[in-house]
Amino acid sequence: MAIFSPSADPDKQAFATEALRHEWLDKADILIEALPFMRQYADQTVVIKYGGNAMGDEETARHFARDAVLLKQVGIHPVVVHGGGPQIGAVLKELSIQSHFVDGLRVTGEREIDVVEMVLAGRVNKSIVAAIHQVGGRAIGLSGKDGGLIRARKLTRMRKDPDSHIERVVDLGFVGEPDRIDPTIIEALKGTDFIPIIAPTGMGADGRTYNINADTVAGAVAAALKAARLFLLTDVHGVMTPDKRLIAELPPAEARRMIADGTISGGMIPKIETCLEAVAQGVDGAVILDGRTPHILLLEAFTGQGAGTRIGGPEQALRLY
Repeated sequence: MAIFSPSADPDKQAFATEALRHEWLDKADILIEALPFMRQYADQTVVIKYGGNAMGDEETARHFARDAVLLKQVGIHPVVVHGGGPQIGAVLKELSIQSHFVDGLRVTGEREIDVVEMVLAGRVNKSIVAAIHQVGGRAIGLSGKDGGLIRARKLTRMRKDPDSHIERVVDLGFVGEPDRIDPTIIEALKGTDFIPIIAPTGMGADGRTYNINADTVAGAVAAALKAARLFLLTDVHGVMTPDKRLIAELPPAEARRMIADGTISGGMIPKIETCLEAVAQGVDGAVILDGRTPHILLLEAFTGQGAGTRIGGPEQALRLY
């Protein structure tokens, strides 16, 4: 509550009171704008892939935790799938284990998979759980092994020898991809106050642990849950046109055309493919967002403008911001 001294200048006091009134009205307008979006998402599940720079910055991580808790408190069911590549790399370096990559995937042998599981299902997962508890929420950490959540199969890659042009299989070790998602344990938490925090590791038919790309896991989990939204938090604003304008709505057919003509390239391709697969399997929409921006989830979910690139159904036209 604002308290003004009786001896204060009346004009200054009136100005301060008017300024506060405008500030309160602005906040009320924000809540009114958000209300129809809250109704739209009420009792719906959203899957959030959380990783990259957003995880490395303490303040941004705190914003993310608050946003996830707010989503839960207004009747939305967030499910968080996190990455942890930089953290894994740091621990491997401490242990003098050199990292090797093939097409952006970490070759994961016997020694590496133990570190991967320790870092993802332990250190990183529990730090996110703790952050959510610190801002007043409740969370529970899971790995793909818990409740049979993620059944994995070994991932293989083919590479062509530059001299002989013969393709050969590259053994990535314990790198996997989702074979089957059993969302029973997540659905059991839906009616509780707990936010599921999922580490992207899965168990193979042989009982071994497999390291899985977090984007891929998030897409598969979103599809299994028939989520209202899949949010991929990245370190870019979204998909850009050749003249550097942000694309707000990107129909699947247009996304495939942009991959084919090279407009979408590099590390954005697997993210777009994850979004396309999720939408094809029943997710209402998949959105690529800049996780470095504070409260980006709230801006995307509760405002009419949106904040990233949404890949939705074929009935939508390409729209630029």
